[in-house]
Amino acid sequence: MNTGKVVLAGSLIVFVTVASGWYAQSRASSAPTTHTYYIAADEVAWDYTPSGIDKVRGQAFDDVANMWVQSGPDRIGNVYLKALYREYTDATFNTLKPRPPEWEHLGYLGPLLRAQVGDTIKVVFKNNGRFPFSMHPHGVFYNKDSEGAPYDDGTPDAAKVDDGVPPGATHTYIWPVPGRAGPAEGQGSSAFWMYHSHTNEVKDVNAGLMGPIIVTARGATTEDGTPNDVDRELIVAFAEIDENLSWYIDDNIHSYAGDPTSVKKEHFFFEPFYNSNLMVSLNGFVFGNTPVMTIQQGERVRWYIFSTTNFEVHAPHWHGNTVMTRNRNTDVLSLLTMDMFVADMVPDNPGTWLFHCHVAPHLEAGMQMLYVVTPEVEEVASETRGG
Repeated sequence: MNTGKVVLAGSLIVFVTVASGWYAQSRASSAPTTHTYYIAADEVAWDYTPSGIDKVRGQAFDDVANMWVQSGPDRIGNVYLKALYREYTDATFNTLKPRPPEWEHLGYLGPLLRAQVGDTIKVVFKNNGRFPFSMHPHGVFYNKDSEGAPYDDGTPDAAKVDDGVPPGATHTYIWPVPGRAGPAEGQGSSAFWMYHSHTNEVKDVNAGLMGPIIVTARGATTEDGTPNDVDRELIVAFAEIDENLSWYIDDNIHSYAGDPTSVKKEHFFFEPFYNSNLMVSLNGFVFGNTPVMTIQQGERVRWYIFSTTNFEVHAPHWHGNTVMTRNRNTDVLSLLTMDMFVADMVPDNPGTWLFHCHVAPHLEAGMQMLYVVTPEVEEVASETRGG
């Protein structure tokens, strides 16, 4: 049996799990902070291919790609109604908070949540959808009223409101960040987790409700909360989204199929209609439509890679450069269901490069994107020369 304890002693925070053999320990350089986010589940029409072309090939979609992105009498095509987590500026939920340009590549993912070990994440959540939704985090600490998952756990009704927030209602989730949520010894300065709706996990996640969490070791951040030993952070979800299992499959048939009455809703993996709704995406985009991530030669780049709840077996592969993860250099990762990886790269090879899943059916179905490494800019010292 695992035994563990959290020890608070001034600015020292220690979490120890004896049986698992690991520990995380850090010293705080400032007082713990509560990070408050205002997040809603909104119903949004999502376009998997907003450019209208295959951006990897730089041309129109071919017949193979059209199996997934072309609408027709009995096909939905590239646009689907989804439920997505979106961040607002305050508790009125009147104004969307703009997403910074460096995070545009997050696509359909919810807002990035950040904290240092010892901090607390507070999420004021409003459900603007038609179905009960929740927010369930991985890695961090939570009490029963902030777990966001319904099951027979013996808790009173007051502790179950979080399990499925009704349409139009609001709930506040409180997630303390103990040492076990931060990077383990030898792991680096930050750890990576995710959050998602867990009221009806299959329908909720395939509807689109998931997002990232980054936890940094105490005292290892810059003023904006990013790890102080990293120049650029990138997040990519290898997400096989099964739109057949989304809450909105009937809405999408009626809104986007040319002849909804001709659609035969099949429940078999390789049936034509079912297969056309399996969108193997990178952050909700296919065939290179993920916004291009631009990094610089010599930068310290940290990639956070994860997958979703479906039958996920992926092999993320970077062309042109390598990453360090799990104490080895590699250019291919093995990614399984709900996996979460941190991989560090110092790019040494400028150019436009392919990043894709090496599982052949996923490659064929458009699980590909581009990233760009710009040449390092050499600093030229200016000299004042005497005459």
